Amino acid sequence: MDEISQQPQNLEQQLSPNTRRSFGFSSLRIKKRINSEDGGFTRRRGLRSFSSTRESSRKESVPEDDGDSQLSGGEKHMMKTGEQPKGNIITDVSEKHGAIPSVEDDGRQGALKRFSAMWSSLRKGKRDRVKEPELTEPSGMEAAENTTRQHRYASGQYFFEYLVVVSLKKAKDSNTYEPQITYQFPKRDGMARSQKEEEEKTLKAITLFCFPEGINWAPLTEYHSETFSFVLTEIDGSRRNGYCRRLLPGGRGARPPEAYCIISTLACFGLFSKIFDEVEKRRQISMAMIYPFMQKLREAPFPAPGNTVEIKSFIPESGTEIISLTRPLDSWLEHVNFATLFDCLTDQQVLLVFAAAVLERRIVFIADELGTLSQVIHAVAALLYPFTWQHTFISIVPEILIDVVMAPTPYLLGVQKRLLDQVTDQTDLLVVDLSEDKKDPFIVSIGDEGSILPSKLQAEILEALSKRQNASVGEELNRVVSEAFLQFFVKTVGHYASYVKYGRAGERGVFDKRSFYKAIEPKVTRHFVKKFIQTQMFDLFIQEVEQQQPGPQQGVFHKKILEYQEKKKKEKTKKH
Repeated sequence: MDEISQQPQNLEQQLSPNTRRSFGFSSLRIKKRINSEDGGFTRRRGLRSFSSTRESSRKESVPEDDGDSQLSGGEKHMMKTGEQPKGNIITDVSEKHGAIPSVEDDGRQGALKRFSAMWSSLRKGKRDRVKEPELTEPSGMEAAENTTRQHRYASGQYFFEYLVVVSLKKAKDSNTYEPQITYQFPKRDGMARSQKEEEEKTLKAITLFCFPEGINWAPLTEYHSETFSFVLTEIDGSRRNGYCRRLLPGGRGARPPEAYCIISTLACFGLFSKIFDEVEKRRQISMAMIYPFMQKLREAPFPAPGNTVEIKSFIPESGTEIISLTRPLDSWLEHVNFATLFDCLTDQQVLLVFAAAVLERRIVFIADELGTLSQVIHAVAALLYPFTWQHTFISIVPEILIDVVMAPTPYLLGVQKRLLDQVTDQTDLLVVDLSEDKKDPFIVSIGDEGSILPSKLQAEILEALSKRQNASVGEELNRVVSEAFLQFFVKTVGHYASYVKYGRAGERGVFDKRSFYKAIEPKVTRHFVKKFIQTQMFDLFIQEVEQQQPGPQQGVFHKKILEYQEKKKKEKTKKH
């Protein structure tokens, strides 16, 4: 498209004064929203994609379709020796990152331009996507068996796209170490030159997230393995998840750690943590043991929620092992571990963080451990369900990209504590310390976080959270916590469907925003909702509703709304 070649500066000139803009650095997208009248929304925002920015406007009609998101499958290669095939070593992604271009203007605009320039050199742009071969439907007697399998497996999904090994290599004529991809499985062959270039930019970005500390490493004799995750956001807004485990490679003497990273479109942290346990166990035996296991995993179908898939894997001296991988029944919570969040913060402190997030403010989390950062930031985003965080989302900010904290727009960021000094000189944000030795978790705050949510509803959330003391860890804990915050949205905005008006059959609905919040009682709740409906997460939620045809809605949120409405009817009947 022609717009791809335009520059962000030209884009800013096109925006009129009566628009609201937000910059999301996880995909560096620039969104534009026309301030609609109280009568409701009339059109869905269209999208125009840029190489490093994206503008979306209500004046556009329908979003562009970037095509199928499935990526091409790699060749089925199995390691039979401990040596890595030379053809699989990526040598041209280990170049030093170019210096961030200097700009004349200082402050936030300067940081914005520096970050944009840096990220555009690492971002993966649009590309022609190659579909995986589709499985054909069996006929005859096999049909019945296949019907059962459809309930057990998520159709058309692989566990992962590829596995990469990121090693720290000592730079020439220097004592510094640079992260380099030394192995990729499966290898991507047959790509066009432009596709290969963009793929290598993505792989180069992955090295930053696997070793966000930068180049200041030293050989180690002991290193406790750690698991964390990050998110890669495409220009079209779709996301891929990076699961990473860092460990000390086999050998003698001091040596730098290495990272195993799995890239997948699937969000299931617990499942991939178990996969890494198996990877690490095989790594202790031999590098050659990892790749047969990963090949078996790649060939296995991804299970549907609540189901299990079994992987057979041979280990010398142990024989053939069967590894069972089970997905949680509540699939929308499978990337979440609320235990870490509540280990770091009290219930009241979590409530303050939630209040800031629900109004889409700038929030930075500080910790030493990468696993703590990634788990907490994903947990906070999950508290917003059924709404989705639409802005910058970087669970672990690489040191080279620390200027993102100067962005004037909403974000959820995870920053290592050694970079704290580069964060605390900012204002109008919430900086949350997750360290064990913290005195006060809120290093920087605006000060009004405690008054954002209606006091009665705050008390109800805290009461619901108190029930988790009797809950076991894992899925039961996730259920209790998510239920507490889900009920908050049920009680504040659960009546939205009654204010989506439909015209003739086939026409999209129109949300009557003014009548919606005017109907809310008491006044303090109405005051909160009036602010909340201005957020982008609510805006996009309503846009999706407007696109749907009238009728019963599906999903956990709608189920809870119906249960709450039925409860209110019974209470009203008892009074009379």
